[in-house]
Amino acid sequence: MARDHGGNIDWAIAQYGAGDWIDLSTGINRRPWPIEKVSAQAWHALPTARASRHLTQIAASWFGCDPANILPVNGASAAIQMIPRLFAPGNAAVLTPTYNEHAASLRSANWSVTKVADPHHMAGAKLAVVVNPNNPDGREWSPGTLTELAQKVGHLIVDESFADPRPDLSIASGFPDNAIILRSFGKFWGLAGLRLGFVIAHTDLLAKLAEIAGPWMVNGPALEIAAAAMADTDWADETIGYHSEAGLRLDHLALRAGWQQAGGTHLFRLYSTPAAKAVQAALARNHIWTRQFPYSDTWLRMGVPGNRHEWDRVTAAFNALGRP
Repeated sequence: MARDHGGNIDWAIAQYGAGDWIDLSTGINRRPWPIEKVSAQAWHALPTARASRHLTQIAASWFGCDPANILPVNGASAAIQMIPRLFAPGNAAVLTPTYNEHAASLRSANWSVTKVADPHHMAGAKLAVVVNPNNPDGREWSPGTLTELAQKVGHLIVDESFADPRPDLSIASGFPDNAIILRSFGKFWGLAGLRLGFVIAHTDLLAKLAEIAGPWMVNGPALEIAAAAMADTDWADETIGYHSEAGLRLDHLALRAGWQQAGGTHLFRLYSTPAAKAVQAALARNHIWTRQFPYSDTWLRMGVPGNRHEWDRVTAAFNALGRP
C-alpha cells in the first residue's frame, strides 16, 4: 500500500503541469551544503572501513557522543525499517501525529502498534517511538523527559532527524542504555539524495543492526561528502542563523494571509488554513508544492524557501491567495 509522504513532486507535475517547481513539501534544506569535489577513489572502489571510521569520528563531534556508538546507515528511513527486526515483536507505542513510516514498519514486522498523543501514555510499551522535534507539528521534549520515559519502556527510539539546529534537544551525549537515536544527514545538509543517516546506540545493539544491514551499507561518495559537510561548522552556523530568520519571515506571510501558526522547526513550518487542500492546489498552480495531510482538513506544512528567487515567487503566490 502506498504511504502518504512529501516529495511526491512527480504527482504534482502530472496534476498541474511541468515547469520551474519549488518543492517545499519535504522540509529538506533548500540551501544545501555545496559539494565541490568527490575523489575518484570514492566513486571507483568499494567503501572502506577507514572512510566509515573517518565519518563516524566527525559525526561524533557533531552529535557529542563516542564514535563507537555511531553506525552510518543508508538513510534514517533504512534504520526505521530495520529496527523492528532487532527485537521479538510485542506492543509498540508511537507518539502521534508523526511520520507514518514508524508505525508502518513496525506493523510490517508484526508489532502491535498503539498511537498515543502524550509521552506519559507510553509507559509499559516494549518499544516506544518519539520524534524530537516532531514532524509535522514541531513539538519538542527535553532530554530529561525522554530519559525519564526510557525508564518506563523496554526500548526507546528517539528520531532526531530535525534536531541538528537544536542540540539542546538531543539525548545523544548521554543516552540511556535502552535508547536508540536516529539522525538524518539529508535534511539539515540538504543532500537527501545521498541517502545517509546515523543510528546512535550502545555497541551491542549496533552490532545486531550492522549484521542486519550487511556490508557496504553506505556508499563511498556519501561517506566522503558527509565527512566534509559535517566538519564545516561555519556553514552550519550560518545555515542555522538563516533558517531562524527565514522561518519568521514565512510565518509573517502566512499570518498576513489569515492563517494560524500550528508549529514547526527550523526547516519547516506548519499552518492551520481555512481549507488546506484548496490552498495547496492554489499554490500548486503557481508551481509551489506543499504538504497537506489526509488526517487534517486545515494543516499545511511548508519548507523554508532557499534564495531570493524562491522568496519572490512564494511572496507573489501568497499575495495572489488574498486574505479570507
